[in-house]
Amino acid sequence: MFDRGRAVLEAARLAGVCPAAVCEVGRAAGPVWTEAFGRLSYDTETEATTDTAFDLASLTKVIVTTSIVMALVRQQALSVETRVADVLPGWRGADRAGITVGQLLDHSSGLPAQIHLSPSARVREQALPLLCAVSLERPPGTAALYSDVGFMLLGLLLESVGGRQLDVLWRELWNARPGANATNAWLEFAPGASARPLIAPTEFQVDRGGMLQGVVHDENAGVLSGVAGHAGLFGSAPAVGVFAAWVLRSFHESTWLATPELMRQFSARGVLPGSSRALGWDTMLPTSSCGTRMSPTAIGHTGFTGTSLWIDWERDVYVVLLTNRVHPTRENKRFLPYRARFHDAVMSDLTDSSSEVAS
Repeated sequence: MFDRGRAVLEAARLAGVCPAAVCEVGRAAGPVWTEAFGRLSYDTETEATTDTAFDLASLTKVIVTTSIVMALVRQQALSVETRVADVLPGWRGADRAGITVGQLLDHSSGLPAQIHLSPSARVREQALPLLCAVSLERPPGTAALYSDVGFMLLGLLLESVGGRQLDVLWRELWNARPGANATNAWLEFAPGASARPLIAPTEFQVDRGGMLQGVVHDENAGVLSGVAGHAGLFGSAPAVGVFAAWVLRSFHESTWLATPELMRQFSARGVLPGSSRALGWDTMLPTSSCGTRMSPTAIGHTGFTGTSLWIDWERDVYVVLLTNRVHPTRENKRFLPYRARFHDAVMSDLTDSSSEVAS
């Protein structure tokens, strides 16, 4: 089983497009295939294992930030219609007065894709005024442009509403799930020094001290001490799989994560022309990283470091693929075509498996 999926990742490894890759395919009931490929880096003999943790990059947006928004919505402490200005007094200006939490989630706020935070933003109280002062690039609600800035702002907004730093809000939510004490599903910000040698390294950056290993790759998240709404989470493929299985369950029953109504609301593609964005999540397009064989209602996200999570809730399937494709440099983009091929291969493997069971 999964011979096609395995062949794609073996081909990627032999082509040298990334040092390490770990995948997991599963259903709401749990994993059905987990496997590791390659070594942690090109200059080590240490092999990747299914326990290897990765810098999850923008998977932070859907695993942490979107989940905390849903939790606060269920507590009636927040709504997707809540205006940013009603939570953050520093968010001022006629051009942005009506921007909502929902527009931050679906990237239609008008904020730019990127900025470079000043090192002074290491004090979170100084980061917020800087983000509140960022100029809009277009009128809110007129187009969707993927924006790390919007999710950085959203992370600080959640801290204001929740009364605690984002990593604490996440830890409380994640550790409150049923069975949390019985599983080793480690999804954390800012790993301790003892864990770093077991984490897949990302990029060599002279100005940040050399090879980044267990230190967040995203520069803005680094300025924010590794805890941000857009990036900063670390974890293994099985840990992301535990989260994905709960997402699948939440489409059909109320869980610690969401009610079915809320899950469907957050996974529904928005109405803006040309946008595939839902609330936090991306949705399936034939040109997506999820390939062409998932259901049109599939949701997912990618991370700059070479990570992805796709969930086909109609078929009860999740696919986690974690790599360190930015090692040793972010200019290495050769892995990206393999990602869609991998997802198509996995869906073909699952179809073959279902046909064998049926016969």
